[in-house]
Amino acid sequence: MVWRLTDDPTLFPDPHYGDEDGLIAIGGDLSPERLANAYCNGIFPWYGFKERDEILWWCPLDRFVIFPKEIHISHSMRQLINKDTFHTTLNTCFDRVIEECATVNLRDKKIGAWLGEDMKNAYKEMHRLGLAASVEVWDGKGNLAGGLYGINIGNNFFGESMFSLVPNASKIALIFLAETMQPDGGIIDCQFETAHLKSMGGRHISYEEYMKFMETHDEG
Repeated sequence: MVWRLTDDPTLFPDPHYGDEDGLIAIGGDLSPERLANAYCNGIFPWYGFKERDEILWWCPLDRFVIFPKEIHISHSMRQLINKDTFHTTLNTCFDRVIEECATVNLRDKKIGAWLGEDMKNAYKEMHRLGLAASVEVWDGKGNLAGGLYGINIGNNFFGESMFSLVPNASKIALIFLAETMQPDGGIIDCQFETAHLKSMGGRHISYEEYMKFMETHDEG
Protein backbone atom coordinates (compact mmCIF):
# COMPACT_ATOMS: atom_id res chain seq x y z
CA MET A 1 0.00 0.00 0.00
CA VAL A 2 1.34 3.43 -0.94
CA TRP A 3 0.48 6.24 1.48
CA ARG A 4 -0.06 9.91 0.73
CA LEU A 5 2.05 12.05 3.03
CA THR A 6 0.54 14.76 5.21
CA ASP A 7 1.92 18.22 5.92
CA ASP A 8 3.67 16.85 9.02
CA PRO A 9 7.30 16.21 7.95
CA THR A 10 7.84 13.75 10.80
CA LEU A 11 5.17 11.25 9.73
CA PHE A 12 6.04 8.37 7.41
CA PRO A 13 4.27 5.02 7.05
CA ASP A 14 5.68 1.74 8.27
CA PRO A 15 7.85 0.46 5.37
CA HIS A 16 6.61 -3.09 5.99
CA TYR A 17 3.28 -2.10 4.48
CA GLY A 18 4.74 -0.60 1.29
CA ASP A 19 4.88 -2.09 -2.18
CA GLU A 20 7.14 -5.06 -2.87
CA ASP A 21 9.56 -2.87 -4.82
CA GLY A 22 10.00 -0.54 -1.84
CA LEU A 23 7.66 2.31 -2.78
CA ILE A 24 5.89 3.41 0.41
CA ALA A 25 4.60 6.95 -0.03
CA ILE A 26 3.81 9.77 -2.43
CA GLY A 27 3.64 13.54 -2.06
CA GLY A 28 5.07 15.79 0.61
CA ASP A 29 8.03 18.06 0.01
CA LEU A 30 11.83 18.06 0.12
CA SER A 31 12.24 20.23 3.21
CA PRO A 32 15.32 19.55 5.36
CA GLU A 33 13.18 18.34 8.26
CA ARG A 34 11.29 15.85 6.11
CA LEU A 35 14.46 14.60 4.42
CA ALA A 36 16.28 14.16 7.74
CA ASN A 37 13.35 12.21 9.20
CA ALA A 38 13.11 10.10 6.07
CA TYR A 39 16.77 9.08 5.99
CA CYS A 40 16.79 8.23 9.69
CA ASN A 41 14.15 5.64 8.84
CA GLY A 42 15.87 4.33 5.71
CA ILE A 43 13.52 6.23 3.40
CA PHE A 44 14.66 8.27 0.40
CA PRO A 45 12.99 10.27 -2.42
CA TRP A 46 13.42 9.13 -6.00
CA TYR A 47 11.26 10.08 -8.98
CA GLY A 48 11.63 11.03 -12.62
CA PHE A 49 11.11 14.77 -12.63
CA LYS A 50 10.18 14.77 -16.31
CA GLU A 51 7.48 12.15 -15.90
CA ARG A 52 5.72 13.31 -12.74
CA ASP A 53 5.31 16.27 -10.41
CA GLU A 54 4.84 14.45 -7.11
CA ILE A 55 7.67 12.97 -5.05
CA LEU A 56 7.92 9.21 -4.62
CA TRP A 57 9.41 7.85 -1.38
CA TRP A 58 11.14 4.47 -1.21
CA CYS A 59 12.26 2.11 1.53
CA PRO A 60 13.33 -1.36 0.32
CA LEU A 61 13.24 -3.96 3.08
CA ASP A 62 16.19 -5.72 1.47
CA ARG A 63 18.97 -3.18 1.91
CA PHE A 64 22.13 -3.04 -0.16
CA VAL A 65 25.00 -1.54 1.82
CA ILE A 66 28.75 -1.37 2.10
CA PHE A 67 30.41 -1.76 5.48
CA PRO A 68 33.42 0.60 5.31
CA LYS A 69 35.85 -2.03 6.60
CA GLU A 70 34.67 -4.44 3.90
CA ILE A 71 35.41 -2.15 0.96
CA HIS A 72 37.04 -4.22 -1.78
CA ILE A 73 40.02 -2.64 -3.50
CA SER A 74 41.21 -4.60 -6.51
CA HIS A 75 44.91 -4.99 -7.24
CA SER A 76 44.64 -2.68 -10.25
CA MET A 77 42.82 -0.04 -8.21
CA ARG A 78 45.41 -0.25 -5.47
CA GLN A 79 48.15 0.26 -8.06
CA LEU A 80 46.31 3.28 -9.49
CA ILE A 81 45.86 4.84 -6.06
CA ASN A 82 49.51 4.27 -5.18
CA LYS A 83 50.62 6.17 -8.30
CA ASP A 84 49.24 9.37 -6.76
CA THR A 85 47.78 10.33 -10.13
CA PHE A 86 44.71 11.64 -8.32
CA HIS A 87 44.10 13.34 -5.01
CA THR A 88 40.85 13.33 -3.07
CA THR A 89 39.09 15.96 -0.99
CA LEU A 90 35.96 16.22 1.13
CA ASN A 91 33.33 18.94 0.81
CA THR A 92 35.36 21.38 -1.28
CA CYS A 93 32.74 21.86 -4.04
CA PHE A 94 29.49 20.12 -3.15
CA ASP A 95 27.36 22.14 -5.58
CA ARG A 96 29.63 21.33 -8.49
CA VAL A 97 29.62 17.62 -7.65
CA ILE A 98 25.84 17.40 -7.60
CA GLU A 99 25.62 19.30 -10.89
CA GLU A 100 28.08 16.88 -12.49
CA CYS A 101 26.11 13.93 -11.12
CA ALA A 102 22.99 15.37 -12.73
CA THR A 103 24.45 16.06 -16.18
CA VAL A 104 27.33 13.64 -16.83
CA ASN A 105 26.75 11.56 -19.97
CA LEU A 106 23.57 13.61 -20.57
CA ARG A 107 21.82 11.98 -17.61
CA ASP A 108 19.46 14.92 -17.30
CA LYS A 109 18.21 14.41 -20.87
CA LYS A 110 17.22 10.78 -20.41
CA ILE A 111 13.89 9.24 -19.46
CA GLY A 112 13.78 8.69 -15.70
CA ALA A 113 16.23 11.49 -14.90
CA TRP A 114 15.70 12.26 -11.22
CA LEU A 115 18.19 14.99 -10.32
CA GLY A 116 16.04 17.95 -11.29
CA GLU A 117 16.28 21.46 -9.88
CA ASP A 118 14.08 20.70 -6.86
CA MET A 119 16.20 17.71 -5.84
CA LYS A 120 19.48 19.52 -6.41
CA ASN A 121 18.38 22.55 -4.41
CA ALA A 122 17.13 20.34 -1.57
CA TYR A 123 20.46 18.53 -1.22
CA LYS A 124 22.43 21.74 -1.53
CA GLU A 125 20.42 23.05 1.41
CA MET A 126 21.09 19.85 3.36
CA HIS A 127 24.79 20.39 2.71
CA ARG A 128 24.58 23.95 4.03
CA LEU A 129 23.01 22.50 7.18
CA GLY A 130 25.82 19.98 7.58
CA LEU A 131 23.65 16.99 6.65
CA ALA A 132 25.06 16.22 3.21
CA ALA A 133 28.62 15.72 2.02
CA SER A 134 30.61 15.31 -1.15
CA VAL A 135 33.85 13.60 -2.10
CA GLU A 136 35.90 15.07 -4.95
CA VAL A 137 38.60 13.41 -7.01
CA TRP A 138 41.10 15.65 -8.81
CA ASP A 139 43.64 14.83 -11.49
CA GLY A 140 47.25 15.99 -11.50
CA LYS A 141 46.35 19.21 -13.29
CA GLY A 142 43.75 20.24 -10.72
CA ASN A 143 40.74 19.24 -12.82
CA LEU A 144 37.72 17.61 -11.23
CA ALA A 145 37.79 14.00 -12.42
CA GLY A 146 34.94 12.46 -10.45
CA GLY A 147 33.13 12.33 -7.15
CA LEU A 148 30.04 11.43 -5.19
CA TYR A 149 27.60 12.97 -2.75
CA GLY A 150 25.04 11.84 -0.21
CA ILE A 151 23.42 12.44 3.15
CA ASN A 152 25.56 12.03 6.26
CA ILE A 153 23.76 11.51 9.57
CA GLY A 154 25.67 10.21 12.57
CA ASN A 155 28.20 7.59 11.47
CA ASN A 156 26.17 6.60 8.41
CA PHE A 157 26.37 7.80 4.83
CA PHE A 158 23.45 7.52 2.43
CA GLY A 159 24.87 7.53 -1.07
CA GLU A 160 22.86 9.41 -3.65
CA SER A 161 24.92 9.62 -6.83
CA MET A 162 28.44 9.47 -8.22
CA PHE A 163 30.13 10.41 -11.47
CA SER A 164 33.36 9.90 -13.39
CA LEU A 165 34.84 12.12 -16.05
CA VAL A 166 37.82 9.76 -16.32
CA PRO A 167 37.87 6.00 -15.74
CA ASN A 168 37.78 4.81 -12.10
CA ALA A 169 37.36 8.26 -10.55
CA SER A 170 34.08 7.37 -8.83
CA LYS A 171 35.66 4.18 -7.46
CA ILE A 172 38.47 6.25 -5.95
CA ALA A 173 35.86 8.52 -4.36
CA LEU A 174 34.02 5.57 -2.82
CA ILE A 175 37.24 4.03 -1.49
CA PHE A 176 38.20 7.36 0.08
CA LEU A 177 34.76 7.62 1.69
CA ALA A 178 34.93 4.09 3.10
CA GLU A 179 38.45 4.55 4.47
CA THR A 180 37.43 7.86 6.05
CA MET A 181 34.47 6.17 7.76
CA GLN A 182 36.33 3.08 9.01
CA PRO A 183 37.33 4.39 12.47
CA ASP A 184 33.72 5.26 13.35
CA GLY A 185 31.93 2.28 11.79
CA GLY A 186 28.48 2.90 10.40
CA ILE A 187 27.31 1.89 6.94
CA ILE A 188 27.25 3.26 3.43
CA ASP A 189 23.70 2.87 2.15
CA CYS A 190 23.85 2.16 -1.60
CA GLN A 191 20.02 2.11 -1.95
CA PHE A 192 19.99 -0.33 -4.89
CA GLU A 193 22.36 -3.06 -6.01
CA THR A 194 24.58 -2.50 -9.04
CA ALA A 195 27.35 -4.70 -10.39
CA HIS A 196 29.78 -1.82 -9.82
CA LEU A 197 28.92 -1.51 -6.12
CA LYS A 198 28.72 -5.26 -5.56
CA SER A 199 32.24 -5.66 -6.92
CA MET A 200 33.43 -3.18 -4.30
CA GLY A 201 32.00 -5.06 -1.34
CA GLY A 202 28.31 -4.23 -1.34
CA ARG A 203 26.00 -6.80 0.20
CA HIS A 204 22.42 -7.23 1.32
CA ILE A 205 21.15 -6.92 4.88
CA SER A 206 17.64 -6.91 6.28
CA TYR A 207 15.77 -3.71 7.11
CA GLU A 208 15.82 -4.77 10.77
CA GLU A 209 19.62 -5.02 10.79
CA TYR A 210 19.85 -1.78 8.84
CA MET A 211 17.73 0.07 11.41
CA LYS A 212 20.08 -0.94 14.22
CA PHE A 213 22.58 1.49 12.74
CA MET A 214 19.94 4.24 12.67
CA GLU A 215 18.97 3.48 16.28
CA THR A 216 22.61 3.71 17.35
CA HIS A 217 22.67 7.21 15.87
CA ASP A 218 19.43 8.16 17.66
CA GLU A 219 20.78 6.98 21.01
CA GLY A 220 24.01 8.92 20.47
